[in-house]
Amino acid sequence: EVQDVNDSSWKEFVLESEVPVMVDFWAPWCGPSKLIAPVIDELAKEYSGKIAVYKLNTDEAPGIATQYNIRSIPTVLFFKNGERKESIIGAVPKSTLTDSIEKYLS
Repeated sequence: EVQDVNDSSWKEFVLESEVPVMVDFWAPWCGPSKLIAPVIDELAKEYSGKIAVYKLNTDEAPGIATQYNIRSIPTVLFFKNGERKESIIGAVPKSTLTDSIEKYLS
């Protein structure tokens, strides 16, 4: 299962991760967030051990959402070596996220 990340765990889980990180910014009231959730779960299983995958509830951690200029959800951010690399906005097809993951594995 995809773990939640929040203000207190962000630095340790995301910025200090040894592996690339994918973070799904979502909210419980957001329809498209619910659409993309199963895709995020599948990718977490498929790439287990290669990337870290987290969910951030923007209602519970608005500070981080603001810090990274998250204006619409769902937004998926990719990090490598603590650096923000890419953001993908909206409920995109799985292949779009897979392509991004593959970029950061090399």
